[in-house]
Amino acid sequence: MIVPTSTLFEHAYGKYAVGAYNINNLEQAMGLFRGCIDSQAPFIIQISKGARSYTDKRMLEAIIRAADVIFPEALFAVHLDHGDEATALECVESGFYSSVMIDASHHSFDENVAITKRVVDAAHARGISVEAELGMLGGVEEDIQVDEKNVCLTDPDEALAFVKATGCDSLACAIGTSHGAFKFSGQQGIHFDRVKAIQELLPNYPLVMHGSSSVPQDEVARINEAGGDIRGSKGVDPEQYLPAALLGVCKVNIDTDGRLVWTRVHREFFRDKPGEFDLRPPGKVFMAEYAKFIASRNTYLGSAGQLEGARAHAVSKG
Repeated sequence: MIVPTSTLFEHAYGKYAVGAYNINNLEQAMGLFRGCIDSQAPFIIQISKGARSYTDKRMLEAIIRAADVIFPEALFAVHLDHGDEATALECVESGFYSSVMIDASHHSFDENVAITKRVVDAAHARGISVEAELGMLGGVEEDIQVDEKNVCLTDPDEALAFVKATGCDSLACAIGTSHGAFKFSGQQGIHFDRVKAIQELLPNYPLVMHGSSSVPQDEVARINEAGGDIRGSKGVDPEQYLPAALLGVCKVNIDTDGRLVWTRVHREFFRDKPGEFDLRPPGKVFMAEYAKFIASRNTYLGSAGQLEGARAHAVSKG
C-alpha cells in the first residue's frame, strides 16, 4: 500500500528511521519488497532523476504498481530523490509520488530558498510533501559531484530559517556523510552534535540523512577477489543509524550498498560459471541476496518489526 511519506515519518519520529532505497530495475524492486516483508518494515522507494531516464519513467512506475499488487502487505512511500526544479514539478504533476526532493543546495542560501519555495507551493497544492537540502555533502552520486573542499555542514540557525522560509516538510542535512562508495578515509562519521543542535531548534521535525550506505567491507573484498578494483572505500557505520533516528532522523538513504551487492553477485556468478549467458540465474541470486541485505539494514534502522504499527497509524490517518 502506497502511503504519504509524512505518515511514515509521524510513526517513526524519535523511535526508528525509515530506510529509503533507490531502485532502477525489477530485480532491485523484487529484492526490496521481499526484504521489507521478511523484516516486517515500512520503507520508501526512491527514484532518482537518473533512474527515471535509464529506460523510461513509466517503466519504473509500472514495476512499482505491479509490486504493490504482488505484495499487498507492503507499506511504502514513493519518493523522487535529488530532483532539480523541473523534475520535481513534473513528478508533482504526475500525481504518482508520495513526496519529492528538490536539491538546490549547490545554490546560494537565498536562491535555494526561492527554488524550494516554488516546489513546496506546487506540491502542497496537490497534497505532496517536499524534502529539501541545506549544506553540501561530498562525494559522487550520478550527476552530483562535490569536491571535499566545498563540503559544508548544515548550520542549525540556517536550518531553522530555511524551514520557516520555505515550508518544506523534511530537511536533508549535511552532517558528515557523503555520496558514493568512498565516504571516509579514517574514523570519521556522523556529527551527532550537529544533528542534536538542529533537532533542538526544529523539535519534532523530520530530518533526512543522505549518503548513508555502509559500504560493507566483505562485499568490497569479494568484488575485488572476483576481478573488481574498488580500493579504499569506507562507509557509514550502520550502528549509527538508530542513534541518529533517536535524534529526529526519520529517513536514511541507502543506494550505493545495493549497487555493491549487485556487482558482487554478478562478478562472482560469471567468474564461477564462465559459460553461462542467461541473465535470469544471476538475477534470481541477486534478488535473494538483496532481500537479505535489505532486511539487515532495516534491523539497524530499527524499522524491522514496525510494519503493523505503521499500518495501523496509516489507516487511522485515513
